[in-house]
Amino acid sequence: MTTATLPHPQTATHAGPPKLSPWELRAAQIETLDTPRLRYSLMARMLFKQMDLVYGRRRTLVKFTMLEFIARVPYQAWERVGYHSLSRHRTRSDLAKRIHDRIVETREEQDNEQWHLLILQDLVQREGHKQSFLLHRLAPWIVAFFYYHVSWLLFLVKPEWSYRLNADFEDHAEHEYMSFVAENPEFDRTPAPRTYAEEYGAYDTVGDLLRQIGHDERVHKLDSLVNLKAPRFQDAPDQ
Repeated sequence: MTTATLPHPQTATHAGPPKLSPWELRAAQIETLDTPRLRYSLMARMLFKQMDLVYGRRRTLVKFTMLEFIARVPYQAWERVGYHSLSRHRTRSDLAKRIHDRIVETREEQDNEQWHLLILQDLVQREGHKQSFLLHRLAPWIVAFFYYHVSWLLFLVKPEWSYRLNADFEDHAEHEYMSFVAENPEFDRTPAPRTYAEEYGAYDTVGDLLRQIGHDERVHKLDSLVNLKAPRFQDAPDQ
């Protein structure tokens, strides 16, 4: 009897966005702050305005947890559409493989956003910030529910609209994180907790941890902009 050999968990897991060194993170921050933001769509501006109205214009860790709670949902919507499309096109091997690859990419980005949420929530708890049921449980769930269905419907109608909305969201997040670190130089003197270091990566300071999250958002933005060029699975060339 042949015994199957399972891959080591670390080799079986995709790395996700690249992990940068401290000097690379500072260079990435400078680059972000020197780069103009994208010209956001009306839908994106409405979403950002809603966040400011509910949680205030000031950047805070608590506000970033709400941002990350919402950030996962476009990837969840695309994953749902991907599995449906995979079932429909399973007899076309080349297309089915492309769809599966897109699903894998979507799941990796979703998982990366999930780590961001857990890390931010850990920082919030360590600083003793209180979070109410109404503002920090119910409200983000309602916004995420709305954003999920908008992303899903846009993808069904015109996928490039859904990718563009996500690129706007990720660009906003990238700039917000990098600006937040610039506004709080004490983060570079604050040791980063190691709660999720094994899963996400170890960083010496909270400043570098937040810079890495900001750079992750840049990678997600660029991925969405790339997918704009072939928004439908059928548009991509055969492998």
